This record gives sequence, structure tokens and C-alpha cells, in this order.
Amino acid sequence: MTETSAGASDWPVAASGPALHGLAGGESAIMKAWEDFVSGFRRENLPVRDVVAHSWNRCQSFLVDVRTGAAPLLGAERIEALRRDNRDLLRAAAATLAEAADLLAGTRTVMLITDANGVVLDAVGDHGTLAAARDISLSSGGHWSETCTGTNGIGTALASKQPVLVHAAEHYCEGIKGWSCAGAPIHDPMDGSVIGLLDISGLKHVFSTQALALAVVAARQVEWTLARQTEAEHMRLLEACLEDSHKYASQGLIALDAKGRLLYISRKATHLLKARLGPDMPELSRGVRIASLQGSGPGDASAEGATGPCRRLTVLADWIKPLMLDGERRGTLLVIPGTVPTRAAVPRRPAPPGLDESDSARSRFAGLVGASDSLRAVVGQAELLAPLNVPILIEGETGVGKELFARAIHGHSAAAAGPFIPFNCGAVSREMLASELFGYVRGAFTGASNEGRVGRFELADGGTLCLDEIGELPLDLQPYLLRVLEEGVLYRVGDSTPRRVSVRLLAMTNRHLRDEVATGRFRRDLYHRLSVTALRVPPLRERHGDVERLIGHFNRALAERHGRTPVHFGAAVLDRLNGYSWPGNVRELKNLVERMILLCTSGTAALVDLPEEFREANAHPPETGPETRVTPAPMSLTLTERKAIENVILATGGNLSDAAGLLGISRSTLYRKMSQYGIRRSTVAGAAF
Repeated sequence: MTETSAGASDWPVAASGPALHGLAGGESAIMKAWEDFVSGFRRENLPVRDVVAHSWNRCQSFLVDVRTGAAPLLGAERIEALRRDNRDLLRAAAATLAEAADLLAGTRTVMLITDANGVVLDAVGDHGTLAAARDISLSSGGHWSETCTGTNGIGTALASKQPVLVHAAEHYCEGIKGWSCAGAPIHDPMDGSVIGLLDISGLKHVFSTQALALAVVAARQVEWTLARQTEAEHMRLLEACLEDSHKYASQGLIALDAKGRLLYISRKATHLLKARLGPDMPELSRGVRIASLQGSGPGDASAEGATGPCRRLTVLADWIKPLMLDGERRGTLLVIPGTVPTRAAVPRRPAPPGLDESDSARSRFAGLVGASDSLRAVVGQAELLAPLNVPILIEGETGVGKELFARAIHGHSAAAAGPFIPFNCGAVSREMLASELFGYVRGAFTGASNEGRVGRFELADGGTLCLDEIGELPLDLQPYLLRVLEEGVLYRVGDSTPRRVSVRLLAMTNRHLRDEVATGRFRRDLYHRLSVTALRVPPLRERHGDVERLIGHFNRALAERHGRTPVHFGAAVLDRLNGYSWPGNVRELKNLVERMILLCTSGTAALVDLPEEFREANAHPPETGPETRVTPAPMSLTLTERKAIENVILATGGNLSDAAGLLGISRSTLYRKMSQYGIRRSTVAGAAF
């Protein structure tokens, strides 16, 4: 069923088909087979469908009383608690039940929603049939699992995890054989687990052959609505997480939804958990459930007993912060402390210079470590541009320190007294970008907060807005950014009131925007507006002599942060590091130094202590003279990039996630480039695998 075909006009009408008069050989034959079965007489081939035969066997193993005439009925308080626990399911089913209430009037049938255990949460339909259904507890609070009430459309569908129709004599319990019912499981949109069931029931002599089809269609409509609800709530939870992120600048963040499913994990959180847990670190990815949150109370994320992927992660109680929506706890924020505990307790101390978000040195060119000609040249250009009130495009590979340049430019500009607001355009979904940048007003979209929200441009008013990964900005949003740059006016999402802002824009990218313009993925007018003044931050491999300077800087600062003694780097190790290509640039170097400080127990970093990629790295070959230098064959940039992508896909056996990681780009960028160059994973990887 498509999204547009979920209306009531497309439902098969329950009363329109012929009534059921027995299945698999006739009702009398099924009744005789049931009598033989419950009396202990065994036939090799029961004249019933396999799904019914398997259910009868389960019921006998459960010691279900065949004389049962009604399902157990839960008390009012327990029913109310279950309705609260399943409020998302009931909210998603509300429209379907409302349509069914009218559709089923006069059809002698009813529609019910149950939880994952077969307890009825709500029922609608023909009034006379609803009254009759109460006699067998086919109503709110009735427990219809097979263990309680034997073979039936609700319990058997849940046990088999598939749509099931149970007609009359096929029921295991004698007292409910006058009914027929068709149940269709409802699945969680995130992990596919069964979270409830939609059932159509009626007295056997008027039950329609189309009931199972109606139940399946209606269950899919509930699933579709639930998916939209979940998507909107997850968006709001991510917004709440981002709003709080500035409070935890030096700490790792993990955001979970109400069911303990992972929505977001920062790189710092991953790093900190790996440092704490080592090989015990579970694999964490979006949608995975996090179980065993120590110190959590009612309403905290937990996945005990849940189906679908689940990871156990023991955390401290003071790491757990609630994520609130509309005054109600709807998620959990795990705040991982920014330091890894050592065996001996280390007194808390201020962050070292250069590593503290509030350190004013981070907004000065003097704080940029390095004396290479390539670095000093770009610093000189930046110093000239900083006082000018013009946008600047800062280009460079991942990890070269583009944001450090942006902060220094802000600190030397006329807007230095104003706020510096960094924002990564690739860190949020396409749907969230407009509201993140421009803000929104109350009621702008489903899931919007009642108070509306200020966007990053307004937060940066009077200061500097630093947009990282500007190349990830969707094409349809680029005109709005251009308008703000040219006119200084923006409109919040859902609003018609213009708002004037005065913002210095610094844009950063690790992509070749000129190529993006040529392929139509980035607006030419916006590119020229941004790149009137552009800076290229050199990669570490071009900064001759700066590796040792940076090692010394990070060695002192990180050792102080962790309460350790700086590590000695010998000549052999320095020679190997100077010969390394540094694909991760300064960030990779900083991570290596931190690793050495944490893991080198001898106080000296030896070659054996280096990660494998460093131990295998060869030093750069000696520079050859003009008479021996070989000029490479000419090759276009496009051909070079295509060949690089194909080689990496081949090396990873077609694993595009691993390939994107090795290339230093997002998966969406890799997919786009594969489409651009006509690269097919099966063709490339299949050549060797």
C-alpha cells in the first residue's frame, strides 16, 4: 500500500464478501479433528491448516483449558497503565479506528488494537457486536495470548508473527468457537519488531472472507502513521540534543529515544567510550537499542526484553540527563565525561591553553601552531581579510584546522565582541537544516515546539556564523542563504515576517565547490558570493617542519589534561611520523599523541607502540634532481577522482560505508559521486570478489 492509498475509500468492506462456511474441508471435519485432538486421539494428518495445527500443539503444551469461554480480563488500573505504555501506538491507530467506527457500523464486526502481548487496548465497530464481544472479554483489557485463550486470531498472529485468520471451529477453546477473527501484527518502523496487533472479529455466521485483507491494510496504515510520528519525534529530540550541546562542549553526547534506541552519538563520545571500555566497547549505530542503563529510573531508556538489535552499555547515574518534549520525558541524553579516569584519582583542573572552548587564545592567529612557509602564507592572507566585513570561504581537507582559522578570523574582526556560532551543515538531516539555520515559528510543521525556535543566523546576530561542510547544503536552500548574505534579511520557517540580522559568514568545505558548481549541485551565484575571498588551509603533509612542533604542543597540553607526564618521542619514531602522509591531518596527529600519552607505560613512544598504519608507512622518497625527475602522464582531476573511488571500493570488497570512511567523505557524497561517474558497486567489487 502506498502512502496515498491509505484512505478509507480503498479499504475492502468487511460485510461485502460471502460469509465463511468452514475452511480446509469444512467446519464439521475441523470440529471432529479438534475433538479427537483434545481427547488424546492422534491423526497423522489433521484436516486443518498448518498454522492452526501448530497452534493447537502449542496450546496443549501450555496446558490451556479447552473449556475456556472468555479471555482473562485485566483490572482497570492495569489497563490504564498499558494504555500509557502504548500511547504512541494508540495515537498512530486513532485515525484508523475512527474511520473503522463508521465503516463497520451495521456489518456485525469489530476492530481491535492490542499490545504486543495480546491485551486489547481499544475496540470500535458495530454496537451490537461490541456488546456481544464483551461476553467473551473481546474488549478493552481482554488478554488474548495463546497461553491464556488458546488458538485465536490475536494470539496466533502474535505467536507466528504473521497475519492469521482463525474461523469458528479452528479456535482451541470451546467457548469461543462461535466467533471468527483475523489478526495482523503491527511492526515498529525502526527495527521491525512486533509492537501490537490489529484484529477484525465477528460472529462466525456473518464473518466476511475479506476480513484478513482489511486487517492487513489497516495495520499497514497504522505502521505508516507510526513511522511519521516517530520521524517527527526523533527530529524534535535531535533538536533538543543540539540545543543542549553547547553546555557539553568538551564532553561526549549520546541521544536515545524513549525506547532506548540510538539517535545520535558524537565522535567524542565514541572516542571516550573506546578509551574507557577498550575491546568491550559495543558496536553502536543509529537505531540500535541501548540496554542496562545503570542508575536510570522509570521512563529512562531501556531495552530489556526488546526484540531487534540491542547493545549493553553500563553507564554512571550522573551521565544520564532527560530529553524533554512538551513537559514530558521522551528520551535520554548520555553525557560522557571528557576525561578518561586513571587508576589514581586525579584532581579536577582547568583545561590546558589551546584546548578550552573559553580560551581567548583560540580566537587569535598567534594560537595557530606551526612555522612552515605554507602555513604562514595562509595566516598572512587571513590576517588581511579578518577586519573586512566580507564572507570568506575556507577550504581544506578534513582535519586541517579550518575552524581554528575561522575562530581566529572572528577574533580579529569588527565582530569579535559578538557571538561565534559554529554549525555543521552535514551533521543534521536535510529536513532539519532550514529550521536550524533560519528558525521556525509555532506550528510551522508537525513536531514543532509550541514556542518556536531561533535559528543559527539570529543567534549569530552581531557576530560570526561559521558554516562547516557548506557543500552539503541542499540546492533548494541555497537561494535563502544567498538572500541573507545579500540583503541581511531572513524569514523563519512558517513565518511571513522579515527579520534583519547582521552576521559575518565564514563557510568551510573539504570539497571542491567549483566542481560541484560545474555538475549543477551548487549554485554558481552563491559560490561566487562566498569565494570572493577564499583561503586554502594546507594539509599537514605540505607543512614541512610542523609535525614536530605540533607533537610538542599536543604532548604538553594533552598530558596536562590527563594528569600524565609528556611522552618522549625518539628519533626513529619522529622520522617515521615525518614520512607519514597524514590523511587525517592535524586531527589525526593529535589523536596519535593522545594515544601515546594514554598507552605508553614506559614514558617513551617506540615504533612498536605506533598503530599499524604508521608502522607500515614508508618515508617519503628523497627529492630527485631535475635530470632524474619523471613527469607523470597527464590525467584529469575527474579521472583521478573516479579511479581513486573505484580502487577504494575494490579494496573494501564493495562495502560503501568502509569506502566512504577511507575516502574521508560521507556516504551520501560517495553515492552522489558514484552516480556522477557511473560507478556500479557490483561491477567494481565483483572484479575481485
